[in-house]
Amino acid sequence: MKLKCIIVDDEPVARKVLQEFVEEIDYIELVGQAENPLRALPLLDAHEIDIIFLDINMPKMNGLDFLKSSRSKADIIITTAYPAYAADAYGLDVLDYLVKPIAFERFLKACNKAKEMRELKKGGESKTNNNDDHFFIKSNNQIEKIFYKDLVYAEAMLNYVMLYTNTEKKMVYITIKSLEEQLPSDMFIKVHKSFIVNIHKIKSIDGNILDIGNNKISISQNLREKVMNEIVKDKMIKR
Repeated sequence: MKLKCIIVDDEPVARKVLQEFVEEIDYIELVGQAENPLRALPLLDAHEIDIIFLDINMPKMNGLDFLKSSRSKADIIITTAYPAYAADAYGLDVLDYLVKPIAFERFLKACNKAKEMRELKKGGESKTNNNDDHFFIKSNNQIEKIFYKDLVYAEAMLNYVMLYTNTEKKMVYITIKSLEEQLPSDMFIKVHKSFIVNIHKIKSIDGNILDIGNNKISISQNLREKVMNEIVKDKMIKR
């Protein structure tokens, strides 16, 4: 299976370099290029895109504004000459952040990461559809089983996620966005851009603070209504 990608960059030379890099990787297929995010929209509508190589400083709409408004499920690999936007980009769940001039080895590493994420996502969807009670992660070069009921919460750390179980914590090379898509939605909920929690582990809610396990986790203001509806649902005893 080949991963379909597009390149979004206003510099013709930069697009040519990225195109040549893509052509060297046998599991990636370039289906189109665009000079800005608005020109990329028809490509996203016409194809199921797996990876977007996205510049930041572009005319009409910059890359970060595009990410804030886009509903694409493609993995985003930023390709930019400006390292200063890295924190903002990772806050928008980008998969990787490459600073120009980009070495092919660094580009290949980012693409390998995208391939691993897609394989994990595909495996996670299969497990969820089969109503399995566990999932697997790769941590410290080992493949380990984690039961859904044991996962208390997950915390984003740039392009890694820390998983907190009843007894230990595990660092996983994955984004919080990808993890959210693979966990059962009836059991886990994203309460903050950096936190996903197990609904069954919540002890109490005090304002915007969740008491979960032995920890306190804040609910972001823009997610509060959705989170409260999902957690409480029709379980509230009324007078």
